[in-house]
Amino acid sequence: MNRRELLKDLALAAAALPSMSGGALGVSNSDPTQDWLARWEKNILGRARSRYCDKEMSEEIGWLISPFLNGFYYGYRATADVKWVALLVDWADAWIRRGVKEPDGFVGWPKSGTGGAVEEGFYTDSLLGEAMGLRPVILMADAILRAPALKDKFGPQAQAYLKVGEQVFEKWDSRGCWREVTNGGLWVVPLFGIDPKTRQWTEGYARRNTDGFSNPDNKENHIARWLLAMYDVTTKTVYRERAEQWFRLMKSRMKTREDGKYVVWNYCEPAGPWDFKADGLPKHWVGVHPNGGYYQIDVEAIVAAFEHGLVFTREDIQRLVATNRDFMWNQKVTGAKFQRIDGGRPDPRWKNSPGVLWTALVPYDETLRKVFLANHNPSSWGGLSATPWFLAREAAKQKEVYL
Repeated sequence: MNRRELLKDLALAAAALPSMSGGALGVSNSDPTQDWLARWEKNILGRARSRYCDKEMSEEIGWLISPFLNGFYYGYRATADVKWVALLVDWADAWIRRGVKEPDGFVGWPKSGTGGAVEEGFYTDSLLGEAMGLRPVILMADAILRAPALKDKFGPQAQAYLKVGEQVFEKWDSRGCWREVTNGGLWVVPLFGIDPKTRQWTEGYARRNTDGFSNPDNKENHIARWLLAMYDVTTKTVYRERAEQWFRLMKSRMKTREDGKYVVWNYCEPAGPWDFKADGLPKHWVGVHPNGGYYQIDVEAIVAAFEHGLVFTREDIQRLVATNRDFMWNQKVTGAKFQRIDGGRPDPRWKNSPGVLWTALVPYDETLRKVFLANHNPSSWGGLSATPWFLAREAAKQKEVYL
C-alpha cells in the first residue's frame, strides 16, 4: 500500500469513529488502548501550553514544534475531529509567520548558536528543522484541500503551506546543499550564515557548492520523509527522486551480520571530500550511536520508503524486525528493554535507551505489536504523535477487516 492509499483508508476509517468521549475505536474493556485517546488528549493539550510555535527557530522547529504538529495531524486522522485541524493551523501559522527574508530572498527561521561547524556568532537556518515541521503541515494541507468543509474554512492556509514547502526546497537546493555521491545523494549543512552586523552572508557563501558537512543518517531520514510527503501531495517527481537517492545511499550503509539475519549501520559516515580533514581523517566520528532513539528515526524512514515502493524490500523489513525483536529485545513483554543495535555497552548518557522498540515495525510483526501495547505511554513526549498514529492505523485495519 502506498502513502496515498493509506491516507485514504485512514480518512474513511476515521470518519466512522465515535467521539473521544467514550467507546473510541469500538474497543472492549480489556483492550489496553481503551483510554489512550483521552490520556493523549490531556497530555498534548497540557504540553501545548508551552507555545513553542511562538518562539522556537532553526533546528528547534523540528525537535520542539514538530511533535505537536504531528500529534495534531494524526489526532485528526484518528478522530476526524476538526479541532485538531484548527490547532495545527494555529501552530503552523504562529511558526511560519515569524520567518524573515534572508540575503538570497528566501524566507527562513535563523538563530545563532546552532552548533555544528558554523561559528556561534552567525545566524543560520536548519533544513532539518524546517523539514520536520513541514511534513505534518503538508500532509494536513492535503487533507484540508480534499475535504470540502475543511477547504471552505482552512483552504487559504493549506495553499499557503504548500507554497512554503516548495519554496523551502528551492531555498536549500539553490544554496548548494544537495550533493549527488556514489550510491545516491544527500543533504549537507552549509558552512555559512548571516552576519548579525551586516545582515549579509558570511564569506563561506562563495563556497556553498563545495563546502559543508553531511547530515547524520537520522537527520537525512527526517528530511527524506518530508520529501515523500511533498511528492504525495504535489506529485512532483523531483521530491520522490531526491528521497530515493538518499534511501539508496542509506541502504548501501547497512551491513548484515549473523549470516544475514540482522542488520547494523553507523550513525554517520563521510560522503564526499567536504567530510574529511586536510590529513585525510573524517571530520565526524564514525560508528554506532549509543542513543537508540536515533535508530528509531532511521527505521521510520525505511518503512516509509518501503510503503512507497522505494529501494527497501519486504526482506529488508523482515531483517529489521529480526534485529529489533530477536537480537535487541530482552524477550520480556512487560518491562521490555532493548540493547544497542550492535550489542555494545550502554553509554551513561543514554543508559535507559541504548536501544528502543522500533515502533514503525509494529504493523509488520505481532510480537513487536504486543510489546508496544504493553509498554506504550500515551502521556509521554513520544506519545504526542505515536499514540494517534497507532490508533489511526488500527482504525484503518479494522475498516479493512469489517469490509
